Amino acid sequence: MRKNLEIPQGKRTKLYRFLEILPGAISYGAIILLFLLSWLDPVLGSIYLFIIIASTLVKAISVAYRTVQGYEVLKRAERVDWHRRLEDLENPHAAYERLRDDSNKSYHFERHVENLRLMATVDKEYPNPAKIYHVVIMTAYNEGQEILGPSIEAVVNTTFPNERIIFALAYEERGGEAMEETAKTLTKKYKGIFKEFLLVKHPDKLPGEIVGKGPNLTYAGKAVANYVHAKKIPVENVIVTSLDSDNRMAPKYLDSVAYEFVTHPNRERLSYQPVSLFMNNIWDAPAPTRVIAVSNSFFNVITTMRPHALRNFASHSQPLAALEAMDFWSKRTIVEDGHQYWRSLFFFNGEYSVLPIRIPIYQDAVIDETLWKTIKAQFVQVRRWYYGVSDVAYVGSRLFGGKKKRGMPFWRLFPKFWRLLDGHITLAILAPIVAFGGWVPMIMNLSAHSMVAYNLPNIVSVVETFASIGLIVSVLVSFKLLPKRPAKYRKGKVIFMILQWILIPITSILYQSLAAFYSQTRLMLGLYMEKFDVTKKVIKK
Repeated sequence: MRKNLEIPQGKRTKLYRFLEILPGAISYGAIILLFLLSWLDPVLGSIYLFIIIASTLVKAISVAYRTVQGYEVLKRAERVDWHRRLEDLENPHAAYERLRDDSNKSYHFERHVENLRLMATVDKEYPNPAKIYHVVIMTAYNEGQEILGPSIEAVVNTTFPNERIIFALAYEERGGEAMEETAKTLTKKYKGIFKEFLLVKHPDKLPGEIVGKGPNLTYAGKAVANYVHAKKIPVENVIVTSLDSDNRMAPKYLDSVAYEFVTHPNRERLSYQPVSLFMNNIWDAPAPTRVIAVSNSFFNVITTMRPHALRNFASHSQPLAALEAMDFWSKRTIVEDGHQYWRSLFFFNGEYSVLPIRIPIYQDAVIDETLWKTIKAQFVQVRRWYYGVSDVAYVGSRLFGGKKKRGMPFWRLFPKFWRLLDGHITLAILAPIVAFGGWVPMIMNLSAHSMVAYNLPNIVSVVETFASIGLIVSVLVSFKLLPKRPAKYRKGKVIFMILQWILIPITSILYQSLAAFYSQTRLMLGLYMEKFDVTKKVIKK
């Protein structure tokens, strides 16, 4: 009997509604508490604020360290010949004899040699690397060839053999005639290049589905599974990667995923998460969205260095056998990527994790036709991401719903729940408290003569100066992540790439705090976000 992994429709239980209200209640409460404590006693308000500011300083230092560390690991992984390593697995005994005494210092070389030794000597079944297939599902709504073409070309140009890639263009019926024509044109161009180029049109308004990417992915996943079974391809040898229309994978990505898939014995209980870098059009993006794109890229680089906290985001890969068993992706949420982590975790009763793949998949920064439309579109995108707060109720209802519903020990799930809840609360409250909190104890109690409250703005300013070390490190690393400057831009453009970082306080409040509060408030009021607002893809001429 298949487990019920879906988000509830209609009326929720009292526990579920309580957990939907909880994140917003805590976020609003944390702001109100600062004012209340400051009114009662400015010293109490100052202590409360100082605890938050001090934790911010610790996090800033950690961010600086993880940014540098993550960048170095990313570059080392990109230099590896993953195709050659995958070929080594086909004859592990010979490869082990060849490499066992090699003093190579490249990324995870010692682990590669150990993998060869295990495969050559341990009596255990490993998939044949030469029989691994990749399925790439690219979702599309109404994008044209100028967007989809380069993304498909990136798959064509990977180092993994095209004859073992099944490409599925999953497009929406609601995209209209223009999307239909684009799909047919792309089929003519790429038919015969891959093992198969499948067109999968997702019908509009199917029962039980929201308007979003998850239903499209699931519909395409089922079509791909039917194709795999019809062609008698062993389903246990197939890996599925989901891509958005603007996603361009690095050439070594598929080989790297296949390598990890073969060498991990619990492969069906893993998903494989690349580093999402919003760098495709970074030189064309206006400063506000450029700051957001680079900041999100940093966050993704840093997260790969914290595997215990890693969850699915945007593009990711997962075995077809696991996807088919769990009925693919959710059809009831607009954040199907992050939600897929929790679905998988509960399906496998806690025996599931996300493996970092330190090879990037490049995405677009937000650009629309005008600056105002771009600013608005960026807000719409991040509020959709932060609606991942809806997973607090999804996870919490299982955590507190009994062992049978949980499927794993309480204390194994609780830290994951806590990190999820804490992450969304921090998104909402941190920026406004750091920006304005220093003045609250003094303003709320003007009659009090507290030296602590009076000097607090200065103390906060000093702490923020030390915290800016993380920002400086981020600025320096950002230039290493940037793609080559297009010829249409002069060298002076680099100056604006530096000056853009003065927008951090504004973008943090607008695109983190306000977007997080927006999503949490909607959830508190039961105004569920059940429509995926597609981010328009515009190419700057």
